[in-house]
Amino acid sequence: MKNKISAVFVLAVCMILGQFQKAQAWGMTGHRVIAEIAERHLTKKTKKNIKKIIGNQKIAYWSNWADFIKSDPDPQLNKTGSWHFVNTPANLNFEQFNQALLASPEDNLYKSYLRVKSQVKTQKDLTLQQQQQHLYYIIHLFADAHQPMHVGRAEDLGGNKIEVMYFGRKTNIHRVWDSDLVDNEKYSFMEYAYVLDIHDKNYYKKYNVSFEQALYETHQLSNKIYADVEHNANLSYKYIYDFKYPMEEALLKAGIRLANELNELYGK
Repeated sequence: MKNKISAVFVLAVCMILGQFQKAQAWGMTGHRVIAEIAERHLTKKTKKNIKKIIGNQKIAYWSNWADFIKSDPDPQLNKTGSWHFVNTPANLNFEQFNQALLASPEDNLYKSYLRVKSQVKTQKDLTLQQQQQHLYYIIHLFADAHQPMHVGRAEDLGGNKIEVMYFGRKTNIHRVWDSDLVDNEKYSFMEYAYVLDIHDKNYYKKYNVSFEQALYETHQLSNKIYADVEHNANLSYKYIYDFKYPMEEALLKAGIRLANELNELYGK
């Protein structure tokens, strides 16, 4: 990859990849919603330090970088696809889930995120480009951890092999959760962040959990989705009714928790 990615290139690639949602957790809008919510809860010190890395640009602008960079010719970047998901067996309790995470491959969502986070905390000699890329991965992978089909099952590729009809259109359950549910609301990402982020600090305290617990909550939602799709492959308004609010809570949790992560890493 070239040392510098121009804004024009970023926008062009984003537009192209908008047509290919198969492996993009939350789709482009969902990632921007999460990043926008997070930005609303950053401390002044965190904003100042992030500005040193990305200038005046909003973090939502970079929230999909980790997806489209998988098409970069640089093998160090285009082999990061497995970083975006973690597979476990179904219906685990928390202790079993933790053990599955610990026994999982090194280059999955769980271990890759922790590795990048550790590098941000401990490596003080990173170049500006390295700092930028680490920040982009933090923003994106943490959001991925809240998309239930990215904490799914290996045998169906996180729902990519489970075909469904969504309002008469043939698709798969992974894409429904990547983008269809979010896009159904017809909000811009800033509008969606605005209508979701309506609570006070006391309300958000319940979202303060470990990364493992956050992943486990996603695992639990994933189990519900799998159980539903076993007998319901024709999705329309009833599906929206059943899963709109769990989807929106996942977006909100991800945004608030991402803010906490960024404040921890960049707020000192």
